[in-house]
Amino acid sequence: MAPDTLKSTASAAQRSRTFRILARAGYVVLGLVHVVIGAIAVSVAVGAGGGDADQSGAMHQIARVPFGVVVLWVIVLGMFALALWQVVEAFLEQDSDAKKKWGRRVKELGTAAAYIAIGVTALVSALGGSSDSSESTSSFSATLLATPGGVVLLVLVGLVTIGVGVAFIVSGVRRRFARHLSLPAGKVGDGVRVLGTVGYVAKGIAVAVVGVLFGVAAFTHDPEQAGGLDAALKSLAALPFGQAILWLVGAGLIVYGVYCFARARYAED
Repeated sequence: MAPDTLKSTASAAQRSRTFRILARAGYVVLGLVHVVIGAIAVSVAVGAGGGDADQSGAMHQIARVPFGVVVLWVIVLGMFALALWQVVEAFLEQDSDAKKKWGRRVKELGTAAAYIAIGVTALVSALGGSSDSSESTSSFSATLLATPGGVVLLVLVGLVTIGVGVAFIVSGVRRRFARHLSLPAGKVGDGVRVLGTVGYVAKGIAVAVVGVLFGVAAFTHDPEQAGGLDAALKSLAALPFGQAILWLVGAGLIVYGVYCFARARYAED
């Protein structure tokens, strides 16, 4: 299919009312997942247990509530719809600066991949299976370390992941996320901006710690040192004042989830 045809198809899909509704629903379920993850992290911080503070842990908690399986299927559809939306955004990316255009396209496609990963985790849970993101991350790290130049590759994965975390933090501090919103004036708009700032910074910290764990695994040649979001959050608890830090990051992830609800309402069409 020619590039122009792809762009016209993507543009038509983006204008579709059904497609826009599905994408907004995707932000709602993304918010739900982050609220659950943040709640688990807070419960861990206060010593109340709570399970794994990551996508798989969130799906496990959701599956336990009444009609939880139905909610999981809604998450599957919402995440895949949101991923498709990001792919469409990548195809329609316009920028006179070629480097910036391709940089934003890579970002959009990377975000789509993250949404697909959440959707797959929800799908596995909806079908009655289970997954452990920390084990998957360790297995991925072990596979890389076993390949020629694996240490370098794992360091690169860590640096990229840290970069993504830093990008979240910068987006939060500079409020770049507001570019994608159509916010009303007054207290409502200001409130959404505060939610976005706090949420993006908290998520950025969590993602950056995941990248640090990849780096530790590379330098120690121990794939068990690598871990997903759950391992990253729990590693914060080992720091001085770690429980307080974990509590703040967990609360920040809940705030990010609430921001996602607001984004579903105020996202630009």
